[in-house]
Amino acid sequence: MKTIYAFILYTQHEQAKKTLSQLKQSEHIENIYLLAPQKGMQPIDGYKTIEIDNLQSTQTVQVIAEITKADYTLIYQKSTILQLGYFALERMIRVANDTNAGMIYADYYAVANGEKSNNPVIDYQKGSLRDDFNFGSLILYNSSALKDAADRMKQQTYNFAGLYDLRLKVSQKHELVHINEYLYTEIEEDTRKSGEKIFDYVDPKNRQVQIEMERACTQHLKDIHAYLEPKFEPIAFDNDSFDLEASVIIPIRNRIKTVKDAIESVLIQKTDFKFNIIIVDNHSTDGTTETLHEFAKKDERVIHVIPNRDDLGIGGCWNLGVHHQKCGRFCVQLDSDDVYSDENTLQKIVNAFYEQNCAMVVGSYEMKDFDMNTIPPGIIDHKEWTPSNGRNNALRINGLGAPRAFYTPVLRNIKVPNTSYGEDYALGLNISRTYQIGRLYDVLYLCRRWEGNTDASIDIAKMNEHNTYKDRIRTWEILARQKLYSTSI
Repeated sequence: MKTIYAFILYTQHEQAKKTLSQLKQSEHIENIYLLAPQKGMQPIDGYKTIEIDNLQSTQTVQVIAEITKADYTLIYQKSTILQLGYFALERMIRVANDTNAGMIYADYYAVANGEKSNNPVIDYQKGSLRDDFNFGSLILYNSSALKDAADRMKQQTYNFAGLYDLRLKVSQKHELVHINEYLYTEIEEDTRKSGEKIFDYVDPKNRQVQIEMERACTQHLKDIHAYLEPKFEPIAFDNDSFDLEASVIIPIRNRIKTVKDAIESVLIQKTDFKFNIIIVDNHSTDGTTETLHEFAKKDERVIHVIPNRDDLGIGGCWNLGVHHQKCGRFCVQLDSDDVYSDENTLQKIVNAFYEQNCAMVVGSYEMKDFDMNTIPPGIIDHKEWTPSNGRNNALRINGLGAPRAFYTPVLRNIKVPNTSYGEDYALGLNISRTYQIGRLYDVLYLCRRWEGNTDASIDIAKMNEHNTYKDRIRTWEILARQKLYSTSI
């Protein structure tokens, strides 16, 4: 019979006892250890307490790897009560044994505010490099795979990225298998809306954590031959002829509440070059079309375009604008519910192309509510994008910042994926493979968060769909970079 050594996070006495009672019901459990990040925890008869610095550290992983003697190693990462499904561990072991997986995880039920709901997770793939990938809190490792990975972790130690480093190293030699069955119930402690969680990775208070995650991910990319050195193709901007230097492109559908502010923030721009606004109106029905028509009548810089097709997402609307005959040398993003921070934004962006010789420029922005009051986390500057490693770290994070601007010939060649989510991220990865991406750390953009945002509050199914797509984008990019490596040796 296959055996399990289980390790559970121990911060609360009574809750730990209830989780222990669940685990010891399985005949596969041979030993259970309590991992205590706090000193002086009350002993529980029959179980050994191990003091750790924190669950996420390399040191903790090494301790687990040294202790475990069973076929499989189970880690429960929450201190709240775990409720196992009927024969859940037996199911995990069977799938692990059948697939020869290095790691097993499963769908689960989540209890939040006293209500129980389904919480499906997604399949792991080569591009699932986000350090916040949701495996759930109950993970089963093949002990041999865990020990091998832990041995390879001795070269770099982390305070916060240990478990992240562990699964990256396990994935290098083994499959991480998702059981799409609901095998346990956990307490959901983070009950924020989806739109409130997506910026955690750029919150300044998490900066040290992010530095460690970047180090671990960068080493992983080197290990799998997907790392890129900071060497870029130069761009000669005078090789192409354009009537205008810049075009602001605004894809839009039904934004009557915000579109006036967006357009006016462009029209007040002070520049030493000519520019226009290309607004791609994706068949609005709320009065937006009529408002745009009035702007276009009053100012020749406003180009109002209505597609002659009905299958365009945001990316498709971008393609229409970029390939418009009146598009300028540089095309600059503005979402229909956001505004530029002042009248100098466009000039700063265009200057950056020439000063940094880049095919794409990304600025910094400040989070606002609908009434333009600053909201947490405030300024988002994406300092994780560095000239030396930005193109590699981009494979770990979920976004590159805003506003985004592109050298039009490059964008016309690549073309924007016809989606309404992740299209800008896909472009950033693709462009960074060849060209430098320039950065501006001034606040150029005021980003409104309100109920009309596409990601303000989405359900688990839609969130999983988004995450799966971005992981797929990363997978394709990793494969492309590995291909570059193979042709260079």
